[in-house]
Amino acid sequence: MSADLVVVGLGYVGLPLAARACAAGLTVVGVDTDPAVVEGLRAGRSHVHGTADRHIRAMLRQGFTVDTGFTAVATADTVVICVPTGLVDGEPDLRAVLAAGRAVGEHLRAGTLVVLESTSYPGTTEEVLAPILAANGLVPGVDFNLAYSPERIDPGNDEYALENTPKVVSGLTSVCAKRCEAFYEDLVDSVVVAAGLREAETAKLLENSYRLVNIALVNELAVFCDRVGVDVWDVLRCSATKPFGFASFSPGPGVGGHCIPVDPRYLANRARAEGLPCSMVTTAQEVNAGMPGYVARRARDILIREGGPVYGARVLLLGVTYKADVSDQRQSPAIGVVRQLRAFGVQVAYHDPHAPTFTVDGEAVPAESEVERAVAAADLVVLLQPHRTFDLGMVARTARAVFDTQGRMDGDRVERL
Repeated sequence: MSADLVVVGLGYVGLPLAARACAAGLTVVGVDTDPAVVEGLRAGRSHVHGTADRHIRAMLRQGFTVDTGFTAVATADTVVICVPTGLVDGEPDLRAVLAAGRAVGEHLRAGTLVVLESTSYPGTTEEVLAPILAANGLVPGVDFNLAYSPERIDPGNDEYALENTPKVVSGLTSVCAKRCEAFYEDLVDSVVVAAGLREAETAKLLENSYRLVNIALVNELAVFCDRVGVDVWDVLRCSATKPFGFASFSPGPGVGGHCIPVDPRYLANRARAEGLPCSMVTTAQEVNAGMPGYVARRARDILIREGGPVYGARVLLLGVTYKADVSDQRQSPAIGVVRQLRAFGVQVAYHDPHAPTFTVDGEAVPAESEVERAVAAADLVVLLQPHRTFDLGMVARTARAVFDTQGRMDGDRVERL
């Protein structure tokens, strides 16, 4: 049976794409090399935040199939590669892209559209992926269409999903770009055609580098304001009223997840290869990387002011995922906070309905399920992520002392970042 679409990589990017394509009436095959992911999806279970089990069951009813093998590529009109691109020792890790490219290339037929959605540095699609796909003799841009379209998935965002977020597309040739544009026009409300592959690849790096730099700016401002006795949250409130020339960002305990800590390093790495420093990105990374330690030191200072010993003090962390209302713990700032608090001799526990377990450096952090009792028993409560399920009013009333890194609470016993 032929497939309209084969999605390679069924994580937080690929699975929503497959779901949207199924809803649009396409025949979709999902490919993932993790047998546990495949088994779960076949059983109607989702492993991705924002794509519920009911969505998977609906996809299966619409004909969605999933496999660990790549044979469906031979019958596909379109193949979209959505595999992760991370870091190894701070350097870009394209192993998943290389492996996916080789596997797709083994089955690729003439006339297929191949799209890469994985984030990478400019030149990846043309210089890295294209030669791999061409290994069996098919010529990119002639025998098959090659394109790049950066993913813009924002886990936990209830306002913008795949279909109502403009989709940037590009192609190796103008024909490739038009084919890619036509494919996504059936799935999203708006398509933006970039001048070329490198422009689309760089656009994604700019988007997350912009966020990284501006978050670093307000994090540095928060540290400054605390030193000179200024309420950073009121500064931000006032600044945000300017109707032009200012985009509001909020400070916090650091940055986490897959995009902001990772993607800008692809830009910096490529810049260094060209003999350029990319100093803004590098400095922003340093500022944000220092925030978990800063939060832990502020927590220690609060414990000292409260008059109790730091060693053996009980600190409860609220929210240990990397952002509010998601279950993803990748590069969560909570990891660095726990690491530093432990170094101070603090007893750390946490409460997070999105994180049944939380481990730092191989040692499990005790989880508290009865949150009100845990809040009352703690010497200090630290709000790291403001999940909507948290009763922050109860926390402010019940806790002996609170350190709010998100600027969400008020009260005599609350100190904000």
